[in-house]
Amino acid sequence: MLKVINNLPQHVAGVHAYADVDELEYESTLERLFNHFLKRHNKINFLLVLETEINNFSPGKWCGNIKLGLKYFFRWNKVVLVTDKKYLHGFSDLFKYILPGKFRSFSLDQLDTAIKWVTEAE
Repeated sequence: MLKVINNLPQHVAGVHAYADVDELEYESTLERLFNHFLKRHNKINFLLVLETEINNFSPGKWCGNIKLGLKYFFRWNKVVLVTDKKYLHGFSDLFKYILPGKFRSFSLDQLDTAIKWVTEAE
């Protein structure tokens, strides 16, 4: 499931992923969130709190992830992944070579630090 995080600063969009996430839910939730967000802001500051295993995401979701990444290619500013899944921390390193913007990852116990980082002005 995906839940939009509503208590973030106005210039930060956030999603909490837990349990099973299917492609339709993933794409529709993020598409709505980003389109609404970009009506007010020029660049995307995005927080993803991931508390589920990757295998709980349907395979099509990963294609959607690439599609959304490319759709908003020039709009990324800061993206932060917060998870205790150590094998996922490398994804933020990979994205920084593929997409413009800054990408970091933090563990769940560093959520406050992650929010501070994604919130800070350049």
